[in-house]
Amino acid sequence: MSDSIGKTVVITGASSGIGESTARKLASAGANIVAVARRKSRLDSLVADIEASGGKAIAVEADVTSLEDMQRAAKAAVDTFGGLDVWVNNAGVMPLSPVEMNRIDEWTWMVDVNINGVLNGVAAAQPIMRERGSGQFINVSSVAGHLVFPGAAVYCATKFAVRALSEGIRMESDGSIRVTNISPGAIKTELADHIAVPEVKEGVKQFTDIAIDANAIAEAIHYAVSQPSDVDVNEMIIRPAKQSL
Repeated sequence: MSDSIGKTVVITGASSGIGESTARKLASAGANIVAVARRKSRLDSLVADIEASGGKAIAVEADVTSLEDMQRAAKAAVDTFGGLDVWVNNAGVMPLSPVEMNRIDEWTWMVDVNINGVLNGVAAAQPIMRERGSGQFINVSSVAGHLVFPGAAVYCATKFAVRALSEGIRMESDGSIRVTNISPGAIKTELADHIAVPEVKEGVKQFTDIAIDANAIAEAIHYAVSQPSDVDVNEMIIRPAKQSL
């Protein structure tokens, strides 16, 4: 799909999982990659691999909970590659627990990363896209943004919020900024590592056993990014075939 060639794509949470797979996929399709995450050593390794394969990429060590960091990532895209075409809001955390446990620090962390992190990305990228008259946001929500699961109420709330933001930005964009909401099901990532409650972690294991590779989501993102400018793919849900919920 040649519409990916030459586009500059910022990807948050690019040091592992869906973000890393997406960076590799889009780089192989000819996109310029700005890989953003807190783990600089992993980003450097990713960039080295992309460049060794003939692709173009830079690493930006940054935290999505900081608007200044996201603005710095956006500036790096413009300074290095001359523009910013696509912003992938992928960074997320999932420390699941029942609400009655009052794990308030974990609630705050999820809201800061999963909601405010998306808003910071939008705030950093949208002015550039508006000035250019075009752009695209890819927001990674979840099946948990469509269904509520016991032990996951706060996480689900953050992912419902991502879907609402995606639709609101789309409606306000007058067609110049495309918005795609991606809702993965069980994917092989590090998300379950955030769960500190043993019984909840054990309950999630049923999903990790059927989880599919993060490349499945990278392919979906590639599809959305590669469409002609007058085509806006708004919503995709990608589950393992064996996942019933």
